[in-house]
Amino acid sequence: MLETIFQTATGAITLTEALICIAVSLVLGIAVSLCYLFKNGSSTKSMAVSLVLLPTLVQTVIMMVNGNLGAGVAVLGAFSLIRFRSVPGSARDICCIFTSMAIGLGCGMGYVVFSAIFAVIVCVAQLLLTVLPYGDKKIEDKELRIVIPETLDYMDAFDSIFSEYTRECKLMQVKTTNLGSMFDLRYKIQLRDPSKEKKFIDEIRCRNGNLTVSVGHYRREGDEL
Repeated sequence: MLETIFQTATGAITLTEALICIAVSLVLGIAVSLCYLFKNGSSTKSMAVSLVLLPTLVQTVIMMVNGNLGAGVAVLGAFSLIRFRSVPGSARDICCIFTSMAIGLGCGMGYVVFSAIFAVIVCVAQLLLTVLPYGDKKIEDKELRIVIPETLDYMDAFDSIFSEYTRECKLMQVKTTNLGSMFDLRYKIQLRDPSKEKKFIDEIRCRNGNLTVSVGHYRREGDEL
């Protein structure tokens, strides 16, 4: 079952064997693409289509260099120059890319049954881990931005409010704005009680002279590749 479907080790591949490998690669690529799209708010059509075609492309290249050491080294050098993403992607993106490449490598060597088993196991594991609360934080990190006048000392101006309403609070960035007459502060916080968010903002407004205050979802840099 887990042996290669290629009958010879000399690099000669029949048309039937090639078509079987291409068909299996396309089907497994669609499975990986569907797994990628499942509950993924940052998914794109170009990425989904690439995951469908990537196993077939890798499989075809592996079949063409089968048994030729020189061609294999040349292809390895060409692959090192390829950038699969032109913009920062998530850890889930790179996982799906490597899954598609592994499927293509397996099909290119003729191990179509093993590639299918591998794809099923990985996709099922990814779907289960996506649905289950594995790795989720019980308390959501949020980004707090406060605009204050330059006369207000931001180092301890809000300490009493933070100690009352937040579990964690870290000053991430300070920058000047409005020709240097104001400071824009950016904090990473965890609220003790999310239902008191409005009261928390109101107390900050009283402290910063009713200037701009915003609270939103905190984007983790670790999510990117």
